[in-house]
Amino acid sequence: MPEVAVIDYGLGNLLSVRRGLEHCGATVTVTSDPDTILSAPRVVLPGVGAFAHGMAELRSRGLDTIVRKVAAQGSILLGICLGMQMLLDESEEFGKTKGLGIIPGRVVSISPTTGNGFSQKIPHIGWNKLVLPRGFVNWEGSLLQEVSPGESVYFVHSFMAVPNNPKYRIANCLYGEASVPATIARDNIYGCQFHPEKSGEIGLKILHSFLSL
Repeated sequence: MPEVAVIDYGLGNLLSVRRGLEHCGATVTVTSDPDTILSAPRVVLPGVGAFAHGMAELRSRGLDTIVRKVAAQGSILLGICLGMQMLLDESEEFGKTKGLGIIPGRVVSISPTTGNGFSQKIPHIGWNKLVLPRGFVNWEGSLLQEVSPGESVYFVHSFMAVPNNPKYRIANCLYGEASVPATIARDNIYGCQFHPEKSGEIGLKILHSFLSL
């Protein structure tokens, strides 16, 4: 059975993430122990809430350094929602806050207005379709290999993680006229802005793919 360490730093849907992974056949350890995290072949960094709070909680436990080591040693790392955002260099939420710096890029706010000046609700909450970025033919060999373009997943967020290099964006969703990064990837590092553990059968397919990477 695939072994997964889910990082517990005081934030995140730990129970639902654990249940989703176990449903897909994983042996899951929810932990803040550095040795346990570093020895796991697959690691999940979950998260909900504000970027600065999440980074402060990681740092207070010394886990920011551990997550960087996980990425550097080649373990498969998946950031979910806030966990995905913290993989980037910095966030502009409530002023600038440094992130983990694992994937170059910034976390910026979703515009409360469309290009035509119409208002749109913030946060972006609910089901939205995954779409292929320009230049992508399919998601074969990636975290989304069991998903078809146009299938929907569940989002809850006001900010979006924008990698510097467009090739790290493997799926987008459209919110108003904004193209929002929904899934990012760089080598052994993956991020989902949406919540796979709350996305029904499609989310379970994504977690299943994570266990097979």
